[in-house]
Amino acid sequence: MKSLISSLELGQGLAWHRIAAMVMRYWYLLLSSWPRLLELVYWPALQIITWGFLQSYIAENAGFFARAGGTLIGAVILWDILFRGQLGFSISFLEEMWARNLGNLMMSPLKPIEFLISLMIMSLIRLAIGIVPMTLLAMIFFDFNLLGFGLPLIAFFCNLIFTSWALGIFVSGLVLRNGLGAESIVWSLMFGIMPLACVYYPVSVLPHWLQLIAWALPPTYVFEGMRALLMEHHFRADLMLWSLGLNLVLFAASFVSFLVMLNGARRHGSLIQSGE
Repeated sequence: MKSLISSLELGQGLAWHRIAAMVMRYWYLLLSSWPRLLELVYWPALQIITWGFLQSYIAENAGFFARAGGTLIGAVILWDILFRGQLGFSISFLEEMWARNLGNLMMSPLKPIEFLISLMIMSLIRLAIGIVPMTLLAMIFFDFNLLGFGLPLIAFFCNLIFTSWALGIFVSGLVLRNGLGAESIVWSLMFGIMPLACVYYPVSVLPHWLQLIAWALPPTYVFEGMRALLMEHHFRADLMLWSLGLNLVLFAASFVSFLVMLNGARRHGSLIQSGE
């Protein structure tokens, strides 16, 4: 009884206007950052789209598992190369943002291109640490040898890593210009590309208008080439050349956008307030 009375007295002592003020603060914070708002609907929509297309493909192809071989495992490993390549680049960049050290770097003799190259090297190091154990596990548990791709593996890897760097440069520029409120883009952008890159199913599963968008993405050609190699035992060099050409355009556009957003951050003083 005493505890009940104490609880009632405590409830009477609450300042609901302060609670409402804090709720209002977080609400305005959510509305002030479109990446935070977008993230609320991003993941549920992404999950239903990705696995919905995969289910459609399996339902339309009764002999899929008989013909697929190691396509799903291969897709998982190649996807991890793409994802970890971008994440390894962006994490190294974010560490400078978290430490509020980016302003110091940009005031040093370090050139932007030198900074980006260092992030690319760290991306490869981080990727190697993550992908080597994954490849060994695929060999031990699923009898899938990634090296069995042979020379085409070089083309697959190079195109995927070029795409990951281009996207890493672009999202780093967004965070640089908009602050850490846009940090969620670093973690989520690559998953937004997954349904259109057709990681687990062919482009033909998509509606026609989405196929046009899918073919504009360099990774799409890599995953289509992987399926052609495993299911038809044929290496599609034409797909790799298309992927390389698109990667060159994407890389150049990302680099230019990074410089533009870097200059904008300098003008608005975002480099000094990079932790906000």
